Amino acid sequence: MAKKDKPERDGPERDGPEKDTAAKGSAAKDKKAGRGTSLRERLRLPGGEPVDLSRHDTAATPGGPDGKAAGKAATARIGEQLAGLQERLWAASTAGDRRRVLLVLQGMDTSGKGGTVKHVIGQLNPAGCRITAFKAPTAEERAHPFLWRVEKALPLPGELGIFDRSHYEDVLVARVRDLAPRAVIESRYERINDFERSLADDGVTLVKCFLHISNDEQRRRLLRRLGRPEKRWKFAPSDIDDRALWPAYQEAYEVALERCGTSYAPWYLVPADHKWYRNWAVSALLLEHLRELDPRYPEADFDVAACRKRLLRD
Repeated sequence: MAKKDKPERDGPERDGPEKDTAAKGSAAKDKKAGRGTSLRERLRLPGGEPVDLSRHDTAATPGGPDGKAAGKAATARIGEQLAGLQERLWAASTAGDRRRVLLVLQGMDTSGKGGTVKHVIGQLNPAGCRITAFKAPTAEERAHPFLWRVEKALPLPGELGIFDRSHYEDVLVARVRDLAPRAVIESRYERINDFERSLADDGVTLVKCFLHISNDEQRRRLLRRLGRPEKRWKFAPSDIDDRALWPAYQEAYEVALERCGTSYAPWYLVPADHKWYRNWAVSALLLEHLRELDPRYPEADFDVAACRKRLLRD
């Protein structure tokens, strides 16, 4: 049975009544605040296990700040930290560090892939970012294996790559619209896993986010686009046609999330009915991964003191 969509709300999910004892009360508060548990642990899908998207609340805010205003402020603070870490990653590449990060954003139309790029990546130095929005493949791209155009868009050492849609379109849209034989589509899941393993082995940290939006919230966002002349360019009548395929798309995502969630490239399910939470969660996930990488500025390969003296004499 399909999950009944819950109304929009700005506050976080509540875990239940406070416990009677001080110790239990403190533990409950920590649980609500997400302390002691990384966001990666909270949002990560297990991989290799069946996924039922109807059981995941699209309006939940696990581990998030207390409401929209707090969420926006927290996202801004995270942005400052991300900018510093991104600069260190970029600087480290000049000394031979090959590590880089690839953020993959997938989700139904209006789930906020472009909005995430604007509000999260927009705070960073564009010189160290490589953003690719994948559309329907061109005739040239269709003449090559499906990963060909993806390989061309990969981030270089030191870069933060962002995919607005990705190689997963070839097991999502292709599956729903029968754009390839089912046997071909079935073979692509393992090819994707092999591809992502090769990326991880080559120093790429993959952060794959499924932006999970409800059917009702998508309708609201499409209506808002129609109601605002400056947003109508984002709308197409085919968006309405695609809504009839919602169950098929949910099934296609469930298969991809199950079969392509691995230890080296897990999927994170980000509830996306609240835009502020979506932006905060993706920012926080990136921050956790970059902190773990801990890139360092390279040591100077010249005599700093001698250069200082030269400049002072100048």
